[in-house]
Amino acid sequence: MFTTDNVFLFIPNLIGYIRVVFGTAALYAMPSQPTIAATLYLLSGILDAFDGHAVRYFNQSSQFGVMLDMLTDRCMTMALLVNLSTFCLSWVFAFQLSMVTDMACHWIHLHTSLLLGKRSHECIGPSENTFLRFYYTSRIFLFTMCAGSELFYTMFYLLYFTEGPLVLCTDLFRILVIVCMPIAIFKSLLAVLQGYIAWENLSGLDIQERQQLKEKFKNPTSSSLENG
Repeated sequence: MFTTDNVFLFIPNLIGYIRVVFGTAALYAMPSQPTIAATLYLLSGILDAFDGHAVRYFNQSSQFGVMLDMLTDRCMTMALLVNLSTFCLSWVFAFQLSMVTDMACHWIHLHTSLLLGKRSHECIGPSENTFLRFYYTSRIFLFTMCAGSELFYTMFYLLYFTEGPLVLCTDLFRILVIVCMPIAIFKSLLAVLQGYIAWENLSGLDIQERQQLKEKFKNPTSSSLENG
């Protein structure tokens, strides 16, 4: 089995680099080459699943890999939504809201998780929110949410250029948009939930810190006399 202490060469991280290359090429092709762009974008997303399997198989979990994976996901989705915003002006507010929610909620969730001493934002304890714990521990559910959401945006993008092949007398891309839309909406709601919980946890840390400071500086006059 391949082993190395160089985090940059971990198998999951090598897969992550390929995802970045595919994603960058997809972004370059998006304005005028929808088939190439959508194919590369989806390939980058599919590799995300392989990257998770590689982490477990090679036992190569790393903070570097967690950050690389999350930033690749967030930035790719955001860039696709930027393109969609230029194509579909009537949907601009919805896409802006989706971008802001996705970036803000994931960032505050990750930041708060690290402040709480967790190794990853995916570590949800037994006493924490049931929905989030299920979201991050059920690989099938997590895959369905992520794949469904990305498929919705990708098909929405393709729909701007073409209706796609006919399936049961209905345009395939339109069918996938309709089927995946509830998944994308539900995933956004889960992001809002994790953002809300993260803000609560962050305020809890602030309260603890203030209480500790009050205890430390309680009766400063008495403390000074004792020290004297």
